Amino acid sequence: MWFKLWQSIIKELKLLFRDIGGLITLFVMPIILVVVVTSIQDSTYQSISASKIPVLWVDHDQDSISFRVQEELEQSQSFILISELDSKPLTEEVAKKEVFKGNYQMAIVLPKDLTGSLNIKVRQNVDGILDEMGMSTTSYEPVEVPGKEIRMYFDPATQTAFKNGIKNNIDKMVARLESDAVYKTFEEQLGGSRTQSFNNSFISFKEIVPREKNKDVLPNSAQHNVPAWTLFAIFFIMVPLSINIVKEKNQGTYLRLLSSPTSNSILYAGKISTYLIICLLQFYAILIIAEVVFPYMKLPQLDLSATKIVLMSLLTLTAGLAAISLGILLGIIAKTQEQSAPFGATFVVILAAVGGVWIPVFAMSETMQVLSKISPMNWALNGYYDIVLRNGSLIDIIPEMLLLTLFFVVFITFALIYDKKKRSI
Repeated sequence: MWFKLWQSIIKELKLLFRDIGGLITLFVMPIILVVVVTSIQDSTYQSISASKIPVLWVDHDQDSISFRVQEELEQSQSFILISELDSKPLTEEVAKKEVFKGNYQMAIVLPKDLTGSLNIKVRQNVDGILDEMGMSTTSYEPVEVPGKEIRMYFDPATQTAFKNGIKNNIDKMVARLESDAVYKTFEEQLGGSRTQSFNNSFISFKEIVPREKNKDVLPNSAQHNVPAWTLFAIFFIMVPLSINIVKEKNQGTYLRLLSSPTSNSILYAGKISTYLIICLLQFYAILIIAEVVFPYMKLPQLDLSATKIVLMSLLTLTAGLAAISLGILLGIIAKTQEQSAPFGATFVVILAAVGGVWIPVFAMSETMQVLSKISPMNWALNGYYDIVLRNGSLIDIIPEMLLLTLFFVVFITFALIYDKKKRSI
């Protein structure tokens, strides 16, 4: 039995190594994907955190409020405010054209008399409150003060998340400036002095991240992309596996094997063992690239302990089983290579999209979030994240491993029953 299984594995390896294109698909393409996607995302992270975004700045106010807004934007280390183009002061019309052409990502226009109008409005509100308290200090007739708006122009190609983030930050900044103006007016009216409690925020935010070896564990682009695209590579073995099964059927090799004194289960056990080895080789190849090549490309290194590598290897085996079962089922059902190859490739892309490899599950619609729960790629991806990002142990990934193993058992059983039924007709 073991000799027959070994010979079956040798046969599958020979088929694989004769297909140079298939080997490139299994090993070279996933490595290229991991390097390219990680490079793109890492440069994006760096551009957001390290470089400054040029912003066209049009200040029609030229007073204390606009100066405060300008000062805070410049101190944020995220923006470079540009108030002149070609040695000429910017106008709103010019800023609008430049942004809408895509030459700049955004422009901010502060209205005329922003500071004066705000001070009058705050003074009227404070006087109204003091009047109600019987502490009237009003010495002038109230006037109608129209509202002011800070106009922001964005390049149409700018992502919504970026626009919302900028608008929220500007809104909070203006709200704080209005609050300061209110405090200052109250103090002037009541003859007091400003206290320290108004200058400092009472409520603050602090992010708590996992710690390992007394250091904060901060996620990076490699920790997200290496597991995701390793998983994509593992499931892509559906394509060469199904093609080889279809070849064997169409060339008569499968019938000759069945006529030999070898059971059908041995033949498929050979395929499963061979492609499990391929899955592990894919996994280790991508890990080596992440550990060795990434530092030379100035990409974040995937720093993994021996325990994490062992856990990821176990999870890779169960993910490989799930992928192999799909490949065998597709190979048995498909009648030609033209059916198996395009369907297999497209199906893997769909699984990756639904499973959260490309788009985070939380960003999907409610319907797609439910669908993602039935994707084996989502189970495996969550398991990888438990290990790499959440410092999980074997107990934490057992549910995902059980689901992937159960998926394999169900689909391989269905494939073998369908194959037997088809041969008996």
